[in-house]
Amino acid sequence: MTNPAPPLAGLHVVEVSSFIASPLAGLTLSQLGADVTRVDPIGGAADVHRWPVTADGKSIYWTGLNKGKRSVTADLRSDDGQRMVQRMVADSGPGGGILLTNQAGRSWMSHETLSALRPDVITVEILGRTDGTPGVDYTVNAGLGFPQITGPTSHADPVNHALPAWDVACGLYAALAISSAVRRREQSGVGAQITLPLEDTALSIASALGYLTEPQVNGHGRSGTGNDVYGTYGTDFATADGGRFMIVALTPRHFRDLLELTGVGDAVAAVEKALGADFGREDDRFTHRTVLNGLIAPWFAARSTADVAAALEKSSVLSQRYRTFDEVVADGDLSTNPMFSALDQPGIGTFLAAGLPAAFDGEHYTTGPARALGADTPRK
Repeated sequence: MTNPAPPLAGLHVVEVSSFIASPLAGLTLSQLGADVTRVDPIGGAADVHRWPVTADGKSIYWTGLNKGKRSVTADLRSDDGQRMVQRMVADSGPGGGILLTNQAGRSWMSHETLSALRPDVITVEILGRTDGTPGVDYTVNAGLGFPQITGPTSHADPVNHALPAWDVACGLYAALAISSAVRRREQSGVGAQITLPLEDTALSIASALGYLTEPQVNGHGRSGTGNDVYGTYGTDFATADGGRFMIVALTPRHFRDLLELTGVGDAVAAVEKALGADFGREDDRFTHRTVLNGLIAPWFAARSTADVAAALEKSSVLSQRYRTFDEVVADGDLSTNPMFSALDQPGIGTFLAAGLPAAFDGEHYTTGPARALGADTPRK
């Protein structure tokens, strides 16, 4: 039996974008089988040389987010360039009529303009802030509250996250929005005008996870907990030779196994009795985490990283040694993961690149390399 076509095969998406959220949405759609064409200004958008780069200045970042897409360049300030993009959207067949962009506010590619050319058009505009003013991941995050509870509890200043989490979530929401709009169009013939502010993405997730509900219901938000996991028992411990492990005991079984592993069951039972606590409860384990950490930490501190890893591997305790990106690659995680396959990226080299994280019937859909900037531009 041959594998079926990828789920979005037959879709044609025009992407006018830069940076992370919008290109990630296009990459996700491409991995799912859509034919995605990224349109850049002549010479490339502002992200064409963005770090990380190779020794000779080729952007690893740009090629990573634009794998499998066609690449067209045009003078987007000219009438000819604008008409070319409009035709690409409007004249792209039954699976086309889809525009993805973070370049909002341009009347020539607005939903109103494009719907006049194609009534069933689907447009997704990724915005910065809710009111339409500019915003990026780090400025949105700064105004939300997360930097105030990130980092060591002894550090008074805000700490930014290293992962652009809101860009990533927004890009995935955009891909989901397009897939949903296509589904609706197939059923009703109706297009869609979709706006997706990065700020609303962050607010929505913060609301769903309770960060914004706490101040409304309890009268105050949560404080930072450093590397201690909020509301349960989880923290990091250092080994004798400088290694460090993240340990999480989500369930009573995890916690019992952690106490058995570290040999502190009797001491913890005595503390539990003295405090009138019940360490079978997540909230009590969290409330008294400082005492528990003090009892458990010496076991890790007396052993090598290798010995701790071997002991944890035999336990139900959720754990992972802290590693660098270099170590993840050197340890062979990529070569043993079926999501990764060899990719020959012109200008960058051959390396293991990830496909779609979701496996369909055991298969991780992949794309080809990123095309050279402007490689698919129509020639006059």
